[in-house]
Amino acid sequence: MPTSAPNARAAWALILAASAILMITMAARLTTGLFLSPLNTATGLGVASISFAMAVGQFMWGASQPVFGAVADKYGSARVIVLGAVLLAGGLAATPFVSTQWGLLVTLGIVSASGAGAGSFSILIGATAQRLPPDRRAFASGFINAGGSFGQFVFAPLVQVLIGGRGWITAMLALAATTLLTIPLAWPLRGRPPPQTAIGHGAVPDVTLGRQVRAALRDRSYLCLHAGFFTCGFHIAFLVTHLPGEVALCGLPAGVSATALGLIGLFNIAGSLTAGALAQRYRMKWLLALMYGSRAVIIAAYLLAPKSAWTFYVFAAALGFTWLATVPPTAGLVGKLFGMRYLATLFGLTLLSHQVGGFFGAWLGGLAFVRFGDYTWMWYADIALAVLAALVNLPIREAKVVPAPRAAAAEA
Repeated sequence: MPTSAPNARAAWALILAASAILMITMAARLTTGLFLSPLNTATGLGVASISFAMAVGQFMWGASQPVFGAVADKYGSARVIVLGAVLLAGGLAATPFVSTQWGLLVTLGIVSASGAGAGSFSILIGATAQRLPPDRRAFASGFINAGGSFGQFVFAPLVQVLIGGRGWITAMLALAATTLLTIPLAWPLRGRPPPQTAIGHGAVPDVTLGRQVRAALRDRSYLCLHAGFFTCGFHIAFLVTHLPGEVALCGLPAGVSATALGLIGLFNIAGSLTAGALAQRYRMKWLLALMYGSRAVIIAAYLLAPKSAWTFYVFAAALGFTWLATVPPTAGLVGKLFGMRYLATLFGLTLLSHQVGGFFGAWLGGLAFVRFGDYTWMWYADIALAVLAALVNLPIREAKVVPAPRAAAAEA
């Protein structure tokens, strides 16, 4: 890979390939909640046990990203993505053939989740950011993130149709086969990225990965990002795992939950692109505080509304606008603080915190349902955490946004 920035055609090839890969891996990960009820019927393990396996999957998806990110930072992203495709497809394909909680922990909780992590945000955003000039990075992050949302929009209804028409086993095997398409898509990301110059007040020039990670973990702004992203993971994992159960409690058909999940993905396309564009003009910490605060308002409005199909659709659209739109400003802030050299690893660590929150969101949702018969207390926890996440982003030290000179932008 040349050390100079790619031309416009090469840049778009990178961005589109990364976006398509995330579309597939996120679709496979964010539609697992649709299988909770069929798995419970087929195995008889109970909602809490299956939720725990899915919660472990949420954690492993996050835990694998800094590990795969470090490998990608050293050896390149394409190999990591190919390995992830094999793990993701294999874990999904093996799931219909296990009937114990330990079996689900291995297939859904470890193998497929780790594979999805190898083809997810930290690797893909890191790979493109290291190859693009600074003025394109925020847009690229938003565009790639929108690809993941588009996958949720397209795949959630399709998976539900397959479950209803052909059975959950056929649906899961078809999903497994689809994930193998990420292997040829990794081609534009082959090779090692060009060398990066350390920038940002927290960047440590000419040091090993270990020293940079230790420096980051002593940085208050970086820790604030982790705290806010924990809440984001809690929200998302709870909803993708238990929204079908919430819809069923309201006496509505399963198609409502699939449509709602699809709408979340559709509206997050707009949210991700908007976040990527605004991050080039405004401080990213303000964007994050606004998005987290809006979630508290949206969830409170949902609790007060009558529970009809249209309530779920409006709720999904409103929440979807901020769903994973937190990713571009979070990744952008990591880059601002520490530079691009170890972005895949450092952003991967924030995603680990995201998925620690995801573990508790998925697992506690199942426990709340078993203990109380509904999810009311989980919604209250969602509101409280959203308010705290909005506040914890305010102390982040972020330099003012300096627009790129028009001449330089035109040359890039």
